[in-house]
Amino acid sequence: MTCGVCHSRLDNKKHEMAYSDFTISRVKKELGVAISETSGLFDRAIAFPPSELLQSILQRSGRLARLIGTEKAKSEFLIAPILAEITAQLDYRISLFSGTEFNVDAEKGLQGFCDFILSRSPEQLEISAPIVAIVEAKNDNLKSGLGQCMAEMVAAQLFNDREGIEIELIYGGVTTGTSWLFMQLEGNHIQLDDREYFINEIDNILGILMLPFREISPVSGD
Repeated sequence: MTCGVCHSRLDNKKHEMAYSDFTISRVKKELGVAISETSGLFDRAIAFPPSELLQSILQRSGRLARLIGTEKAKSEFLIAPILAEITAQLDYRISLFSGTEFNVDAEKGLQGFCDFILSRSPEQLEISAPIVAIVEAKNDNLKSGLGQCMAEMVAAQLFNDREGIEIELIYGGVTTGTSWLFMQLEGNHIQLDDREYFINEIDNILGILMLPFREISPVSGD
């Protein structure tokens, strides 16, 4: 009887696991994903110049975010404006979700809230074609968010497969707001770019974030 109760508690604990609980090791072991570091993974990305509006925001609010120094400030003043730039440049033909619950498979722990998701669909009411997962790193440590980001990428892939949405590559990024790491998932293999991108390379960061939406022409002008 006691043993059964223990097993029940262990099962419940496993079911309560969320994206933020994943480490790189758990992603490999529990989700069956191979992970490798790659040089020049996003060399194919074409640098995309920021709008005058984004430049102004990063100059003014970016300074404020760095002075305040909290994760919330960096999320609001740095990360969100950069991701919003992508949606604006693509004339809102894609959607951006922030702090949204994305429950895909509780048994695998693929559930919980995601920092940011870009979807290849203009529908803003609910996530319908997730293609980019962005995780805000904790304590300015990019590596701290890798496991979570990878789990969210696997969840996006599983979601799309179940919905019959054909998306070959799922992209992911971990950021402190001022520095970024990017990766991609194809099949059961995640490739992590070994290059770190910094905020003064905003055109390269935008170029990589634009990659999943190459078939959508950006609007001209600022």
